[in-house]
Amino acid sequence: MNPTELILKNFEKVSSIPRGSKNEAAIRNWLIKWAAEHNCTSKTDAAGNLVIYVPASQGYEDRPTLILQGHMDMVCQKTLESTHDFTKDPIQLIRDGDWIRANSTTLGADNGIGIALMMSLVEDESVKHPPLELLLTVEEESGLVGADTLDPALLTGKTLINVDSETEGVFTVGCAGGGNVYMTLPVTWDSQKQNEVAFELKVRGLQGGHSGEDINKFRTNANKLIARVLDFIQRDMEIRLSTLKGGTARNAIPRDAEAVFVCAKENATLCKEKFSTIQATIKSELAKTETGLVLTLNEISGEPVRTINPTETQAAIRLLMALPHGVTSMFADMPAFVETSNNIGVMELKEDGLSVVSTNRSAVFSRLDEITRRVETVAWLAGAKTERTKMFPPWQPNMESPLLKQCVDTYRGIVEEDPKIELTHGGLECGIISDRCGGLDTISMGPTIRDLHSPEERLFIPSLASTWEFLRGILAS
Repeated sequence: MNPTELILKNFEKVSSIPRGSKNEAAIRNWLIKWAAEHNCTSKTDAAGNLVIYVPASQGYEDRPTLILQGHMDMVCQKTLESTHDFTKDPIQLIRDGDWIRANSTTLGADNGIGIALMMSLVEDESVKHPPLELLLTVEEESGLVGADTLDPALLTGKTLINVDSETEGVFTVGCAGGGNVYMTLPVTWDSQKQNEVAFELKVRGLQGGHSGEDINKFRTNANKLIARVLDFIQRDMEIRLSTLKGGTARNAIPRDAEAVFVCAKENATLCKEKFSTIQATIKSELAKTETGLVLTLNEISGEPVRTINPTETQAAIRLLMALPHGVTSMFADMPAFVETSNNIGVMELKEDGLSVVSTNRSAVFSRLDEITRRVETVAWLAGAKTERTKMFPPWQPNMESPLLKQCVDTYRGIVEEDPKIELTHGGLECGIISDRCGGLDTISMGPTIRDLHSPEERLFIPSLASTWEFLRGILAS
């Protein structure tokens, strides 16, 4: 079996096991069994992180141990039409020419393909390597939880290659730091009145994407867009919200959002007219960038709905309008790279209030605090309560890294051209793991994946062969 097909076979096995964040027990137990079948031992820590210890190839026993690292969990996103249950259903892989995608869900190549690469390197006896420690963390997608709670006693190696980057031929040497702000705007509940009519507003079909990797592509945020529509309508009439919901993951740009609101029956025609005006404006603005957008308003009937009062409705809409989203600043000396950003990833009107989550990122720790403070300040002005999660510092690049030099030399010898050396605005575990282990020489790389954290996620099959040859070469060196 050629290496690409071996990797894809293992990826299919990994994809058959549900592994959303906080649901990694099944994939971890399966990997422990796989390790034993391949004469490897393994250990887990209290957080659930797994390390598989792979004996060195003959003649490589005295070489320094190398850590290969990835994460077991994946982001669970699906289309509105999909009936997929991420807690029990396998990911359905579809081979489409040179690409692998999933059937109406995220593919989970982030980071399932990293797991498959590690497995294949162990299974292929022709691959020569030093002692390996395969580190597979939990809850990377929910906030780097596994890395932050890693027991350093699990590892002996001092050199780490992370296989969680998304462009073949690029070595990532640094990443943004990040943290979240959870906001709750208190509300009180009442009921729809006899003289009121209810409307359902929906935003559907936006591109979405990864809140780090895709934030500079200026894709429309469904949560911000629906707030804009509601704000336009409520300028000329009093409305009261019953439902407001959008996004399913804090680190994914939301693609869909919906709201139910009521207004006086005498304003129903005006409401529809206002919607038609803003609908036409938005469709004109996004005609070239969001071709799948569906924006609808429909009158609904049936049992009276529960609503919050007009003042609270106005505060909720204004909070969402005022919150920043997207790129705040680019690097002054590297204008192609995002320095600071945030994503309004999830919102929902719940019993105790409107809940909103902002995921904030920056390559400069002081700027991370600044954008976090900015989000908190807007929330406070609206009367919302806030809770800040731990802020992770950026992974700072080391351009003098011996591992980087060795990787560049190896890549150049195989491909006969230089790799790109880049920073990523996405979050990687390298810096956190390095800090917990007293300092590691680290780098990140991987095959080409596009549109992560969305149902359009896809893996470029030809990039597997070159990734494989690089990994094979660096292990032998």
